[in-house]
Amino acid sequence: MKKIVISALVGLAAMSFTVNGFAGDGCYICKSGSKDGIQQCKYHGSDTQSQRKECKAAGCEIGGTRSCSTASNVKVIDPN
Repeated sequence: MKKIVISALVGLAAMSFTVNGFAGDGCYICKSGSKDGIQQCKYHGSDTQSQRKECKAAGCEIGGTRSCSTASNVKVIDPN
C-alpha cells in the first residue's frame, strides 16, 4: 500500500511539473469591438509590454490573459 501511495504522489508531482514547465505561451483576451472580431491574440513566453503592443497593433483591445482556446469557433491571431 505504501508503494502505491508513493507512486501516485510521484506521478502527480511529475504531471504538475510538466504542465507548469511548458506553460509559457498564452493568449490575451480581446474585448468586444476588437478589429475583425478577434477574440484572442497569442503571445509567446512571458506576458511583456512589447507583446501587448504587437497585439494592440494587430487590432486586439486587451482585456486580460488566459490559455489559448483550441475551439474552431474562436478567432485567435498570432502577430509574430
